[in-house]
Amino acid sequence: MKKNILVVDDSALMRRLICDIINTESTFQATDVCRDGLEAYERLKTTGYDAVILDVNMPRMDGLELLEKLQQDKIDATVIMVSTLTVKDADVTIRAMELGAIDFVTKPCNIIEAKGEEFKGSLLKVLKAVIRSDNARNALGVASRPEEKPAPVKTVQIPKKPVGKGRNRLVALACSTGGPKALQSVIPYLPENMAAPMVLVQHMPVGFTRSMAERLNDVSKIEVKEAKEGDVLEKGCVYVAPGGKHMEIQKKPDGSHVVRLNDQPPIGGLRPCANVTYESLRTSGYDEIVCVVLTGMGADGTGGILSLKQKKNIHVIAQDAQSCVVYGMPKAIAEAGAVDEVVPLTEVAQTIIKNVGVQ
Repeated sequence: MKKNILVVDDSALMRRLICDIINTESTFQATDVCRDGLEAYERLKTTGYDAVILDVNMPRMDGLELLEKLQQDKIDATVIMVSTLTVKDADVTIRAMELGAIDFVTKPCNIIEAKGEEFKGSLLKVLKAVIRSDNARNALGVASRPEEKPAPVKTVQIPKKPVGKGRNRLVALACSTGGPKALQSVIPYLPENMAAPMVLVQHMPVGFTRSMAERLNDVSKIEVKEAKEGDVLEKGCVYVAPGGKHMEIQKKPDGSHVVRLNDQPPIGGLRPCANVTYESLRTSGYDEIVCVVLTGMGADGTGGILSLKQKKNIHVIAQDAQSCVVYGMPKAIAEAGAVDEVVPLTEVAQTIIKNVGVQ
């Protein structure tokens, strides 16, 4: 049976183009469309879909307002946003993913781009990944049965004794599809005195990583910032790789470590790429590196971690399959036999602190 996709966009042309793209896949069908969030809300109250392609800016009810209504009324849906690369839309899209949208694809600027292979490939890639996932429909935080509630994030217990006192540690985290929402269950639960810096790679284009970093910083005790060239890594701070740049970490003669950004070509379509960051840590001065792999499609991070393992003492934490929106990246590193701990999303922050301690 074909997977049924709902397309929501205020542009008749975009609705038709997106439907045409979806219908090129024999396993999908897109025959139902809505002109705005209000129309989609009424449709989703009575009809279930395998996925919803949702525009950000629409009259009457925009994409963000629709997600809030769906969450409020406990209507579950697998939502993929279509967003332009403006700063305003980046803020809205990050908020949408916090509310449960699975991922987003970049909205074409013109009809030529809309008919191009890049947009088609991006849309179908995300659709295939999220529809295969059994967990994607729970992303809005809706329990599968009325009596069930989402598992609360475990309160971080500060170790009573210093963890390997005197050892120099770093946390290196990678995530992709489902990552922005997953990070909301990790970063805000880390204490401001965490005894290690964190470098974080989330697959996103330019502008979106800054918006994500700012939102995480607003709700966290620990400092979160989009990394800049030359930033000196400090304990108790999270450095987010900027969209459109690869991030490497370089050891300086004085023993400090700084961020180095580059414009080398995307690797497997990814820039930033987590493998680049992990591999750069081979020559770092850290005694131990705690590698964390969260939800995401593909296998980015696995090659870099395996390479890093040859040179450094590492401890690998992977998110479990049940709590991943897309069990791709954690699955790849687990199948490579390099994982030390597999934990649900609600225990990731606790597990990080257990391994790095506090100052």
